[in-house]
Parts: sequence; structure tokens; C-alpha cells
Amino acid sequence: RQVEKPVAGVQGNEYSLAIWVLSWHRTEHMYRVSPFVDRFALALLAGVAIATLWVNLNPASYYDAIEFRLLTLPLPIWMVASPVILTPMIVVSHGLMALFMAFIFKELWEALVLERSPLAGVGQKRLPVAAVLGGLVGAVVVWLLVSWRIETAAEASFGTGWALPLGSDVVLCYFFGRLAFGRSHPALHLLLLISIAFDIIGLLVTGLAYPATPLRLAWLGLSLASVGLVWQVFARNARPHETERHKRRALQLWPYVLAGLGCWLGVALAGLPPALGLLPLVMVIPHSDRSFGLFAEAEELLRDPLNRFAQALVRPLALVLFGFGLTRGGIDFAGFAPTTLTVLAAFWIGKPLGLMLGVVIAGLFFGALLPEGVRLLHVGLIGLISGLGFTVPVLAIDTALPGGAMAEAARLGLAVSLLAGPALLATQRVRRMLRDRRRRTVGD
Repeated sequence: RQVEKPVAGVQGNEYSLAIWVLSWHRTEHMYRVSPFVDRFALALLAGVAIATLWVNLNPASYYDAIEFRLLTLPLPIWMVASPVILTPMIVVSHGLMALFMAFIFKELWEALVLERSPLAGVGQKRLPVAAVLGGLVGAVVVWLLVSWRIETAAEASFGTGWALPLGSDVVLCYFFGRLAFGRSHPALHLLLLISIAFDIIGLLVTGLAYPATPLRLAWLGLSLASVGLVWQVFARNARPHETERHKRRALQLWPYVLAGLGCWLGVALAGLPPALGLLPLVMVIPHSDRSFGLFAEAEELLRDPLNRFAQALVRPLALVLFGFGLTRGGIDFAGFAPTTLTVLAAFWIGKPLGLMLGVVIAGLFFGALLPEGVRLLHVGLIGLISGLGFTVPVLAIDTALPGGAMAEAARLGLAVSLLAGPALLATQRVRRMLRDRRRRTVGD
């Protein structure tokens, strides 16, 4: 494809090489997803497996390890109401996971704003938006109905924990989606978009509905000031009419690292989920003019600041996800309770049905069209795969549900929800076998 204009921070030969790799790997209108997403999934599952084995063999030592007091920060009362205690679980969940959320939000942001992106044009946005809204509403409605009928926990009231099923798990959804669709199927692209949106919206809604500390939204001024300053002094210099010296200045990463610290601190002090602390920064870091697809392998060749930021995080994030699985993924098999069934109903029934209904309504009344190569059957599979929930819902457990048995029951439900992936793959294999058998019968 001919390149009409250069990309910020990318030399001509680098961009040409990216275009060549892009065209080489493009199959069925889907750009090749980088293999690091598979490594993310394996790292997360490895952490969960070790944590689960540990907590069932020796629960006391497991909880002592993840809640070990590393440091106590006696911050002034005008910043926080009580001293901040840093434990391995807090460091990973509130600090390091902010890097992961920024990493996936970068893909959604590029899809929304960049030319030739997966959501370029209003018409391309209708179907994913409808799918996300339908899935969110379906998950909440089923959670409310099922918990109202079967919940027995004394500490629960009507609707307790309704925000828990809003989130999803981008990494695990992709992992099972790739096995179900294949690495180059356009439905996989739609699945990634929907999963990222579920995660961002789910964590934000949970933070607003169930804040861990009283909201002090005035602290968001620190985040806005940090982002605004780095934009004014550095990021805006990447515009085409600026001098070469100013453009090179805008391509440095260290100003955005410093701004990220201020941005994260402002969000955390405001009482919102600290894992969302870097999202405002992503929107001002200079980026290329075009998106090659979600987690596209071709983007590894681009040298604009936003892609360099993402490339620098690839290896550390595998360790972060392993640490998250290790500190938050311990599943107590004795924790079964009615909350477990509520979680499964919301993820396995509410979210898929709501997603499918949202897509049908968008097609009938708003003229939304399925992406080329995607059929309603594929949308149904996307809904079922979206019924896997772990990373963001686990982050929401501490605030959305009372602690103790109810939280452990929900964690068990989230772990069991992952079985939808292998079950779907087994169903797909049986379906292919029956189809091949019918074809052979007809041929004979």
C-alpha cells in the first residue's frame, strides 16, 4: 500500500519495512498478532497454578507471603487518611498492573483515533460499541437476578458486587480466541477490541461504585497538570511543521516517564483504581499516524514514542502478570458458595447473551455491519469467550465484595469461568470432526 505521509518518529525505510511485514502476514483481512500475547497468558496461568497449589497446601504461609509488610509510608493526612502499607500484593496490583492497563489501553486508543485503524469511521464503531454495552448490561442484569434468588451470605445486600462481572481478561480471551479462530481470523480482532473495552470500563466503574478510600477527585488536578505539562513542553513538538530539533526532543521517552509518575500518583490519591493511573498519559504520547491492528507484529518495527514505550514493556509485563497470578490467583477449592454460581451465571450467561443481543439490535436499528469475514456464529463464539473473567474482576474483588468467604467464593467462580475456554475448544473440535465426516459421507 502506498504511503501518503510519513509517520511521527519513523524513518522511511523503517516504515516501508513495517508495510512489507504487514502485507506479508496479512491473511483474511487480519494483521498478524504478535506472539508475546501468548507468553503473557502462559505467565499469568503459571502464577495462578503455583498460587493455587500453595494456598491449598499451606494457606497460612501463602497469605503471610503476599501480605508481608515491605514498607510503611507515613504520608501526611492531607494526602491520605491512613499510612500506606506496601505488600507484594499491593505493589503488583496497584503499581505494576498500571503498566499492563496502559499497555492494553494503547491499543484501544489507537483503534479509536488513528487513521486506517480497526474503528476508523463512525460505521465501524457501532458494532463493537453495541457489543460492549450489551455485554455489560447482560452481565449486571443476570448478576442482580441470580444473587437475589440464591445469595445467602449474611454480609450481602441486594446487588452487592454487581460491578464484578463487568471486566474480562484480554490475555486469556486472546489465548483461547486464537485457538478457536486461528491467528489471522478477523473475529479475533473484534474479540480483542471488546475484551480491552470490558477491562477498562469494568475497572473504572468498579472504582467509582466501590472506591477503596473516600474519593478526593481534586487530586486528579495533579494528573492533568502532569499530562498537560509534558504535552505543552514535549509532545506537541512532534507536529509536522516543527523543526527537526523540536521533533527529536518530542521523541525522548524520559519526559513521559516522569509525567507518568505524577499522573499515576494523582489517580491513586484521588481514590480511583491506581491500575488506571497511566491511561491519561497514553493519550498524549506521540504516536504513528496509522494503526496496523491490535498488538500487530508489524508495529514492533515502529520507533515512535508510544510504540517504543509498548515495546519496552513486553518482557517486564510477562513477569508482572506472573506476579499478579501469584499474589492474586490463589484459588481455595473449599470456598464454594452461592456467590460462585452468581459469578458463573453472570459470565457464562449474562455477558454472552447481552453481547449477542447488542449486536443484533445494532444491526437491525442502527445499520451496524459485521466486519468482513465475520458471521453471527463468530459473534456468538466471541460472546462465549468473553465469558472468561480473571484479571480485572480479581482486582475488583477487594472493593466490590465483602472480604472473607464471599470474596473467596467469587475468586473460585472466576477460576471456574476459565473452563469455558477448553470446553469451547473441545466443542469446536467435535463440530469440525462431524462436519468432515458429513463431507466424506457425501463424497462417497
